[in-house]
Amino acid sequence: MGRFRRSLERTPGLRERLFRPAERAYADLRADPTERYAVRFAAKEAVLKALGLGLGGVAMYDIEVVREPSGRPVLLLHGGAAEAASAAGVERWLLTLSHTDLMATATVVAL
Repeated sequence: MGRFRRSLERTPGLRERLFRPAERAYADLRADPTERYAVRFAAKEAVLKALGLGLGGVAMYDIEVVREPSGRPVLLLHGGAAEAASAAGVERWLLTLSHTDLMATATVVAL
């Protein structure tokens, strides 16, 4: 988490490049939004891996993590990410997120 925090501090434009407006609004509700940003970054990375792509395979900005009213996290894909998922035959995603002040992890299953 510390490394991600330093990245956000060092490169303020990183938030706008990686995260969509709704993700930033949700994360920025916290005094320290780093955990929420880090877990969303982990989810975006997991999506890329599930699609068989590496970092940079599609723009992380095109992968969005939102919360249903129940609090359940869900993925919304846009642009290149939606195209890559469609080409791979992905019709549905399962997502789980977990984070503490030290670590963030996400598990993604593409169906």
